[in-house]
Formats: sequence, structure tokens, C-alpha cells
Amino acid sequence: MCNTHHRTININGQEEHDLEHKVWSRRSFLQALGIAGSGSIMLGSNMLTASAPSPLTAAIAASETDKILVLIRLSGGNDGLSTVIPIEQYDAYANARPNIYIPESKVLKLTDEFGVPSYMKSLQPLWAEGQFKAVHGVGYENQNLSHFTGSDIFANTDLTTSGFSGERTGWMGRFFEHEYPDYLINPPASPAAIQVGNYGSLVFQGKETNYAFVTSNIDQLEQIAATGVTYDLDETLFNNCMYGDQLKFLRGMANTTYEYSGIIHEAYERGRNQVEYQDNGFARQLALLARLIKGNLGTKVYMISLGGFDTHGNQPLVHERLMSNLSTAVNDFYDDLAFTEQDNKVLSMTFSEFGRRVFENGSNGTDHGKAAPTLFFGKGLNGSAFVGEHPELDNPDGRGNLEMTMDFRDLYATVLAEWLCVPRALVEEHLLGYTYTPVNLGFNCSGEEFPEIAYSDGEPTIPSQPGLPTDPDGVDPNPELLDAIVHKPFYPDSDTPSIYLQIPFSAHVDIQLYNILGQNVGTLFNEMMMEGATEINVKERLHRPLATGKYIYRIQVQNQKMSKSIMVA
Repeated sequence: MCNTHHRTININGQEEHDLEHKVWSRRSFLQALGIAGSGSIMLGSNMLTASAPSPLTAAIAASETDKILVLIRLSGGNDGLSTVIPIEQYDAYANARPNIYIPESKVLKLTDEFGVPSYMKSLQPLWAEGQFKAVHGVGYENQNLSHFTGSDIFANTDLTTSGFSGERTGWMGRFFEHEYPDYLINPPASPAAIQVGNYGSLVFQGKETNYAFVTSNIDQLEQIAATGVTYDLDETLFNNCMYGDQLKFLRGMANTTYEYSGIIHEAYERGRNQVEYQDNGFARQLALLARLIKGNLGTKVYMISLGGFDTHGNQPLVHERLMSNLSTAVNDFYDDLAFTEQDNKVLSMTFSEFGRRVFENGSNGTDHGKAAPTLFFGKGLNGSAFVGEHPELDNPDGRGNLEMTMDFRDLYATVLAEWLCVPRALVEEHLLGYTYTPVNLGFNCSGEEFPEIAYSDGEPTIPSQPGLPTDPDGVDPNPELLDAIVHKPFYPDSDTPSIYLQIPFSAHVDIQLYNILGQNVGTLFNEMMMEGATEINVKERLHRPLATGKYIYRIQVQNQKMSKSIMVA
């Protein structure tokens, strides 16, 4: 037994400490090692997941990239036809879903070919700013329609059989893999990955350990971020313990995760949210991620989840609530990051275990299907677009499933190689030998040429919401004039947004400010401007207070108009 006192998590005082030893045996230790081999143990009521150094950590560090990836799991199987609506196939879509289709009046038409439901209108600013891409028909051959197996395949990328061959490592975990003996001694300085929710944890699973700092829900991660916790591993604490070495090992493994609590807490204290998020679980996850990113935590990959997409019944109301929450929270997340100009280094992507069928069922819902769109968000996309070939609605398989037109592994590989700058050979090794075809998503770290692919994109413009002025007579801007004029928002300090404007000739310049609802807030500039550059302080020019949030300024020079969003603290 041990005769010294020490700090614990949920094990406080000598009585609890003695109890910890009383129930201990060599068999218990060996069983715990078996659990530990998967990277997780139970101690008290806490699930602890260990982390270790990895090839991906080294590869990312070697590339000197500061880019961050946020994985958003839509748990349950998201219905693609309620997410991206194929306008050119609208009749087939409506006929297949007579009771649950989205009326044309409630479709936000982003291009001539595709739109999104009006309940996803919060994504319009991201589309307008070139920060939203949707990739059509994502899936794999012989797609499995089981929640569990489907989730595993999207996590482990194992398509060696028509079902699931039992591969127990994940696509991100294989990057984070390293020799087992070193992970307790020399862990990364920051968590390699942070995951909220135990579902889908196979994504970060390596052969010996799970490389994510995992909490079962947002409440736990918020508590850790706000307080910080740790175990004490002083040598003297274990000298008189019958199984002191074993306990030290397990506590050390726990600390591989929980020593990060202090680092997370420090980043949480350094960062702050500058946008008011909605009060729901998904928004809270993104709000906390924004605060940790702004606090420069150093973690490269985050995974969060939004559940409830298994919409066999009452789909219209359920899907509207889910995607409305997602759209609003994602827009708020990037608004928040924009305050510290970190929005350009964070890429977010959705994934789900499968899509849903073309035809509605008898319960105002849809059943498990195959292909579905993957959504990407972030400034690094360098333009908004619908990417790839949308599956044909009038040619589903025998069970009414949309056939896939984009292998999900091509997207994973593109993100790893072109966003996180991991070498192609390493990417293919950890996608289980899959030779991928890169997809032009707007970023290109490798310098490789991308194969041609179909795109349906719209010129990023101010959102076409009611009350928002449009260009007169539908005249397209003069490209030469637009290229010659430079304008961008900048923030001398967090409370003083300004606009930098440079023109190569003398002209009358009019700058109007609009809120996100399209209402004119006031005039920022309306006078002759000589050739050269000027800085326009938004608050000083407006001469009245502004509520915190996103605004859009529109510059008119001669008959040409340009617009961009700006944050006001």
C-alpha cells in the first residue's frame, strides 16, 4: 500500500486511495494493459484517452504549416437532397418526395444549377465571401448502410471487402502513429487532436493508442478548459505500493491526456469569443474551438459532432432544426476567427456514415441511402462552388439509392496532402495503399496539377437577401477596373475596424455599410478620391454606435460595385 497523499481526479483522500489498491490485482493490471493498448482506460468515472508523438506531427511540423482541420460529423446519415437541391432535376426531386420536398420558394438559388434550403441561409455570407464548397455524390463502391459499419468505414477507409474487414485504426490515427514505448515519455507539446463525443473515435485510433484528447461531451471539455486538471506522479508516492509501478504506468498514461488539461486551460484563458453564439450543444462546441484556436493551443485537428440525422420520420422539421443550427454556428465560428485574422488557416468539413434514399418513406422521412454531399467551409477554399458531378435522380440503384460520383478517400487525401501539406507517399500509405485522385478544392500545397472536374460556381457577391441593393440593370463589373482597385478590411485593434482602399486614378467613391439583413446602416465615404490609398475608420465615419457583429460594405466607383464583409466588435 502507499503511505503518501497525492492529488487525483475523482479519487480524493486516503480512503479512496486505499480502495484503489484494495481492488487491484495482477490480473486487473494485465486487463488494464489490454485496455490501455487501445489507448483508453477507465479511472473513477472518467474515460481517459492517451496521446503520443507521431509521423503526422513530424510531417506537419516539417511543412511549417499552421493550418487547422475541423471535422464535423453529422451523425445518423445526412439527407443530401435536403442539403443541396439540384435545381435542374427539381421535377424528379419533387415527384420522389411529394410530402417532404422543399418548395421552390424556399430554395436559396446559389447558382443556376444548385441551391440550399432557406433554413441554411446563414451560410449565404460564407458563399458570398468564397468560403463554402459542396462536393456532390460522396461515398464509396458497395456502400454499407449500417450505422456502425458505415461509420467505421468512413473512419478507417478500409474497403478491402464489401463489408468491414476489421481494420481497427483510423485515417488520422495512422498519421499519428509512433512506437508505443515513447508516447508516455515524449508526448507532443499540445494535443495532436481534440474530439468531442466518443462516437467515431476510430478516426484517431492508431495501433497502440488513440491520439485524440477525447471528452464524451461539450460539458466535460468546457470544464477542463475553464479549470484544468492533473495527476501527481511524484516517485515517492509509489515507493511502498504493492503495484506501484503498474499504478504509476496507468497514471502516467492518464496524464498523457490530462497533462494537456493545463495547456488547454491556458489557451482558453488567452483566447476569447468575440461573437455571441446560439445556446445549443453544437454552437457551444464551435465556440470553444474558436476560443482555443484564438488562444493558440497548437492542436491541428479537431472533431465535433451533431447528432439526429437518422430521419426515418418527421424529416422536414428535424432536418430544418439541425441544419439551421449548423449553418448559424459555422457562420458565427468564422466570424469569430476573423477578429484575429485566423479564419484563413481553419478548414472545416462535414462527414456522415451514409446518405439517404431518393424516395420518401411512409413516415415523412427517408431511409438509409448511399451518396451525399460533403460540405467544406473556410477562407482557404478561395472561392465558393459546387464541385463534381451530382448523381442522377432518375437513375438510382434498385433500392432507390443515389450512386456515388466522388470517392470519399479522394477528399481525405486532398485535405491531407494539399491542406496539411503531408507528402503524397505518406498520404497513400495511411489510406491503406489507396492511389488517390486529388480534387481542386481551392488550396494546393503540393503544387501538383489537378485533373479537370465539373464546377458550378457563383461569383462571390453580397448575399441576395430582401432589402439588399443589387447592381443596376444586372451589369457585370468591369474586370479591369476591379483588378485595379484594392480594398480590404483590417483591424488596428479589436474594437476599431477600418477599410483600406487603393485606386490607381481619381474618381468619385461611394461606400455604404449594410447589416447582414441587407439593411443600409449608413454612408462611410461619399466624395472624390485622388489616386493613391486611404484608410477609412468605420466607427468614426458612421458617427454612431454599431452593434457587435458582421457587416458588409459596398464600394461603388463609377458604375462598378464591390463588396466584402467586415467585423465590428
